[in-house]
Amino acid sequence: MATDQIRFVDGAAYERYMGTWSRLAGERFLDWLAPEPGLRWLDVGCGNGAFTEVLVERCAPVAVHGIDPSEAQLAHARTRPALRSAELRQGDAMAQPFADSAFDAAVMPLVIFFVPDPAQGVAEMARVVCPGGIVAAYAWDMTGGGFPYEALMVEIRELGIEVPAPPSPDASRLDAMRKLWAGAGLKSIETMEITVQRIFADFDDYWATILGGPSVGPKLAAMASDDLSLLKARMRARLPADHAGRIGCSARANAVKGRV
Repeated sequence: MATDQIRFVDGAAYERYMGTWSRLAGERFLDWLAPEPGLRWLDVGCGNGAFTEVLVERCAPVAVHGIDPSEAQLAHARTRPALRSAELRQGDAMAQPFADSAFDAAVMPLVIFFVPDPAQGVAEMARVVCPGGIVAAYAWDMTGGGFPYEALMVEIRELGIEVPAPPSPDASRLDAMRKLWAGAGLKSIETMEITVQRIFADFDDYWATILGGPSVGPKLAAMASDDLSLLKARMRARLPADHAGRIGCSARANAVKGRV
């Protein structure tokens, strides 16, 4: 397992790399969550605001707060017109800067595997949500091959190069998420799998997207030119285009919800 730390320092690059994926999965997640309008929401690990924007547009919240450790990501989130009234601030998922029962719903989108102590992160969500409120999350199935760029990761490792990994990949398993929610005392726990597909205009679109990715971009930039050329050729062969040159990629996320 690689120990390199994944850093999110460019909200625009993250938007192209992961924002689209986040919205695709987030739409399905909110369909399943089916929350009532007028709730006070907390988005834990809101990042550049990709999911937060969907939340605001679809759920008619009365208030939205978001926390994230990356100021660069938050700066991008604040440029989104839909988030002008949202309260976005730096914060730690394991020590949330809010009072008990401050929200009606707390969500953690594509984040739980980044939390060093996932149980503490879930306990904090349960603490800041009022009795009867919703605590939910969705996360790529990191250990089950669900990450959107899993094929790329496999090819990089085949070249003998380690890629950065999040600190808690096992927390994204369905059974692990259910156990975390139960451990936090949450009730009426349900889980589901979410499968989504993203279409890239062509291979060049895919390649430019991954070159800016926070999890692999720095590794790709540091690769020897021969290795990078070989990787590009392998990925082109691995991702066949349709008649219009488009590239289709799939990803799978696990989701969980419960009540305080």
